[in-house]
Amino acid sequence: MDGFIDRLDPDMCVVTAAAGGERAGCLVGFAAQCSMRPVRFAVWLSKVNRTYRVARNAEFLAVHLLTPRQYGLAELFGGETGDEVDKFAGVRWSEGHGGAVVLDDSCAWFVGRVERRVDAGDHVGFFLEPVQSGGGAEAGDEEGGARERGTLLRLSDALTIDPGHPVD
Repeated sequence: MDGFIDRLDPDMCVVTAAAGGERAGCLVGFAAQCSMRPVRFAVWLSKVNRTYRVARNAEFLAVHLLTPRQYGLAELFGGETGDEVDKFAGVRWSEGHGGAVVLDDSCAWFVGRVERRVDAGDHVGFFLEPVQSGGGAEAGDEEGGARERGTLLRLSDALTIDPGHPVD
């Protein structure tokens, strides 16, 4: 199986959650559109991650795409743990639909209503119905732009990030 898995280089995204007065976010490599009609998107959160603990009680999650130029956001949300630091203290964010936390400097984002949760071992899948979307930073901003097209941040770009939580 390693010969198959090692060839994959998925897009990375940051998933944020807010519930019970808490907010959390993490870098995610397991995410994809999973239905066309109706449009659905699935993100998989590790059970050891604080974001998962907050997301269990969230009605909405926000999913953010990043470009390689936005490596700093990936490093913050993938390399730190919300158990020890407030990841949102040093970034621009706003409240989206249903109280979701939207990272203003992502190249694109959407807020999705959690339609279903599926336990699949060490990760839980959150199946989302998109209800709001946007672009993030304006074109030409230091971190990249809403209208910026091209390559998204991929797993191979993020391999140097030491996880904020252990894998298991």
